[in-house]
Amino acid sequence: LVPGRALMIGGVRIDYPLGLLGHSDADVLLHAITDALLGAAGLGDIGTHFPDHDPTWRGVDSRVLLSKTVDAIQQHAWSIQNIDCTVVAQRPKLLPYRDAILDSLASCLRIERQAVNFKAKTQELLGFEGRGEGISARAVAMIAKSLS
Repeated sequence: LVPGRALMIGGVRIDYPLGLLGHSDADVLLHAITDALLGAAGLGDIGTHFPDHDPTWRGVDSRVLLSKTVDAIQQHAWSIQNIDCTVVAQRPKLLPYRDAILDSLASCLRIERQAVNFKAKTQELLGFEGRGEGISARAVAMIAKSLS
């Protein structure tokens, strides 16, 4: 976490004086979901599709990366069945943003909100997240071949 950057989680701006450092907007949750989808479809990872050495992606809204990923998996005849994701942060507390994050994720993923699960956890003061030095996210994607 660094000063001078907006904190974006799940496509939602979080009111906090620090943000995540990254090449794009550094939305750690959208990056985890993007990686989960690409991995589930056997399409590599976020760094392969959106490399940090490519100036095209500098400062980009991570919703753009996720949208392009959803397009790619759909072009390979996959459909998203469910997303389960977790953000680990000692602070800020994310519960007040839960509904906005779920709405944002469902919209970005083009799926029903009930097919998205979001959890926010702390590390009980352990590790870099617990010390307030950063935030991590994990995501699992269930996809299925589209019937056509």
